[in-house]
Amino acid sequence: MADSYFPRWRAQPDAAEGRIVGTDERLAWPQMFAMGIQHVVAMFGSTVLAPLLMGFDPNLCIFMSGIGTLLFFVLVGGRVPSYLGSSFAFIGLVIAVTGYGGHGPNMNIPVALGGIIACGVVYAIIGLIVSAVGTRWIETLMPPVVTGAIVCVIGLNLAPIAVHGVSGSNFDSWMALVTVLCVGAVAVFARGMLQRLLILVGLLMAYVIYAIVTNGLGMGKPIDFVIVANAAWFGMPHFTAPVFNLQAMTLLAPIAVILVAENLGHIKAVSAMTGQNLDRYVGRAFLGDGLATILSGFAGGTGVTTYAENIGVMAVTKIYSTLVFVIAALIALVLGFSPKFGAVIQTIPGPVLGGVSIVVFGLIAVTGARIWVVNKVDFSDNRNLIVAAVTLVLGAGDFSLKLGGFGLGGIGTATFGAIILYALLRRKPAQGPVA
Repeated sequence: MADSYFPRWRAQPDAAEGRIVGTDERLAWPQMFAMGIQHVVAMFGSTVLAPLLMGFDPNLCIFMSGIGTLLFFVLVGGRVPSYLGSSFAFIGLVIAVTGYGGHGPNMNIPVALGGIIACGVVYAIIGLIVSAVGTRWIETLMPPVVTGAIVCVIGLNLAPIAVHGVSGSNFDSWMALVTVLCVGAVAVFARGMLQRLLILVGLLMAYVIYAIVTNGLGMGKPIDFVIVANAAWFGMPHFTAPVFNLQAMTLLAPIAVILVAENLGHIKAVSAMTGQNLDRYVGRAFLGDGLATILSGFAGGTGVTTYAENIGVMAVTKIYSTLVFVIAALIALVLGFSPKFGAVIQTIPGPVLGGVSIVVFGLIAVTGARIWVVNKVDFSDNRNLIVAAVTLVLGAGDFSLKLGGFGLGGIGTATFGAIILYALLRRKPAQGPVA
């Protein structure tokens, strides 16, 4: 048992290669600061990309990711190393409830914010239940075949959005493919941390190529840097108040189930890497994530989730000190107070953003399949086969259901469909594969 709410972080003399730095340890402060910057860079691409795809203010979302991470840190007592960034699980349904066209600011953000808050409330309630009774019921309801299908569906459901966004002109389509090639080249040929930052580095490469082709050679729509020049270096983030619309709330609230599966998987991964059993903190982690999502929704930001990107950084560096995430969160807060930083983000061309979206949404889908592979899901069992098959088609086809004033979009239908179908079929005897 821990003798205090927060760990007493023991100072370690250096970060020799291969040496593990535990959650309750820390390096010298200059090294800790460098690691904090690295985690900011790791989360940056996705935390900025998600709000851009939904028409949110990315500057505010960076700011709220810092706030959310600090809140999470306090609620788990500094015991679980994690960064909270913008969640991709919200994208499809936020676009659905707001009618966002994919370019510029989303004028119906307040409606989406009410739904995001509703999702956070459901998530926090689940956290309280888990704190009281444990995680076994979640693992029973959502085994790997279900969680893998749900994660896969998120990517497949978003695929049409990415493709439609780069189909406006022949030039846009080709630049999107150039962006895909840039990201792919970094993923395959780069090494070390450069490879870990494949999305960010690939986006920067495509951005430069786009600027040369348009601003330099006069092809396509040039990048307008006037907004960067006119933006102030320092200023308050632009907050937005939520509007509570029942339909939007019922559509977005079920996303909590996806976040639960995501967060549980991340905590299990960190437990495996650190050799520490973190199960007793799962309820508090859910509660922290849920409250951070509620707070972000009230401020005008996206829903948040624990970030696999930062877990990847820990896996590479073997530095699991939770204090690193406090530093990363504080850096994010500073960036949130810079309108010029936000203006630079706004100059990212649509075709480049669309190309990155194609890669990211595809990676989400493949991550779901990876869950099946890692957990050795047996698809010779008809139960697993039917659950996965039906879930994928419901999500990819954006199958919607309405009952009175309650409605579910493709992701929500697929999520609940997977859980309910597995529960209904789980007692059936295993049979041979479907022909």
